[in-house]
Amino acid sequence: EPNSFRKKAGIFIDGLQLGEDFVKLHKLLEKTTFKTSNLYGPDVGQPRGKTVKILRSFLKAGGEVIDSVTWHHYYLNGRIATKEDFLNPDVLDTFTSSVQKVFQVVEETRPHKKVWLGETSSAYGGGAYGGGAPLLSNTFVAGFMWLDKLGQSARTGIEVVMRQVLFGAGNYHLVEENFEPLPDYWLSLLFKKLVGTNVFMASVKGPDRSKLRVYLHCTNVNHPRYKEGDLTLYALNLHNVTKRLQLPRHLFDKPVDKYLMRPLGPDGLLSKSVQLNGRTLRMVDGHTLPALTEKALRPGSSLGLPAFSYGFFVIRNAKITACL
Repeated sequence: EPNSFRKKAGIFIDGLQLGEDFVKLHKLLEKTTFKTSNLYGPDVGQPRGKTVKILRSFLKAGGEVIDSVTWHHYYLNGRIATKEDFLNPDVLDTFTSSVQKVFQVVEETRPHKKVWLGETSSAYGGGAYGGGAPLLSNTFVAGFMWLDKLGQSARTGIEVVMRQVLFGAGNYHLVEENFEPLPDYWLSLLFKKLVGTNVFMASVKGPDRSKLRVYLHCTNVNHPRYKEGDLTLYALNLHNVTKRLQLPRHLFDKPVDKYLMRPLGPDGLLSKSVQLNGRTLRMVDGHTLPALTEKALRPGSSLGLPAFSYGFFVIRNAKITACL
């Protein structure tokens, strides 16, 4: 992150110089076998203060040669983060404000450039902590931040989200040292299998909607069970009681498949194991993923989300024109 060069390496590079360097790099790439390669940057950190200044001057000087604008986001300092922080809707909403700041700078300097999230997780760390919050970023409770970030990113037009990290770094990895997947891995896998790229605006009616957060997409038609026109609703319940969603009238009589994720064992929200519709998710062997089996709901059923849970609901035979 160029905004951290001085702190971590004792050097300072402003956005102007970095942008000019990208222009030179782009010219060099055009003369080599990499001339068809794409170029992304500047991978700045949180959009505040000097970081916004670096991003703005970089885009003015070198924004024309990059294919997408990249930036990084973490909600919390892993050294001091608490479980309550991970469940706080006000903390989740800070991502939206950060996205707005980045898009504003891009629109003012390089309008129509795509914006990617080039690195992200729940919490940053450092020192003995590595990356992420110990006993939080690698447990079930981290999924609330992760799923909400995926939903908000899609809703605001961020096409690519790069997760930090798959394996072997601090506490925000997706796979343990023994190669057992952690809750965020299973959540990511379900997201990729069930969620398509067409996005709708969705919300719930009623009070305190910030704790019952919903997102709606076309279903991923590469899933063998689903077809064009289907919808995927995903939701997270930050309430300490069960909440029930009722689909609007034109979808009320459609069959729905539920994929409900809940923690396994006495550790509760701090568990490193997860259940899908009551079945524990574990690798079958060193090479084989388990079946991610749906639970079919009767048409007209309410969509139940127990306290502090999250999940996906695929609305079949919805025949939504935008998804055909």
